Amino acid sequence: MKRLITLLLLICCATTAWAQQPLYIINGEVQSNISEIDPDIIECVEELPADEETIARYGAQASNGVVLVTLKYDEPARFTADTLSFGNYVKNRVKWEETDPTARVVLRYQIAKDGSLTILETLHSTDNRLKRRVEKVVEESPRWEPARKAGAAVESEGVLRIQLPEGRRLPRELELVIR
Repeated sequence: MKRLITLLLLICCATTAWAQQPLYIINGEVQSNISEIDPDIIECVEELPADEETIARYGAQASNGVVLVTLKYDEPARFTADTLSFGNYVKNRVKWEETDPTARVVLRYQIAKDGSLTILETLHSTDNRLKRRVEKVVEESPRWEPARKAGAAVESEGVLRIQLPEGRRLPRELELVIR
């Protein structure tokens, strides 16, 4: 009996929590799930209270308030030169043997309005050889289809994570503890 009551309470709380969600409007469209939006592509967020004006404008769904989210673009940039993702495209072109040490490179890049790609900074690198090879492949990569906002091309950014050879873990860094 206790389990049944606990289960009913959990269901009731979950339903109540769900019912108290605000109305999410992303780039003018009502969305139910905003947890998968990359925070880096959010331009601004505006919260509207659950007052008469908001309910009159957005309907009964706005009885718990409205969260207006404007993204930096309507359509993200797309890498169309290959059927692979950009990360896999780079991995397949970097020469890194199974006998080479496991290494990782993380780069932040920008895609210009014309689709050209520029490396903005190296966020992390465990091996300079891999870093140079990845940078060379990225710099020689084909143009992207740029991100679009209101039909016009806009700049966008991304992060590229490459770890080679695939399937192997990086060794743990040694820590010196003096007692």
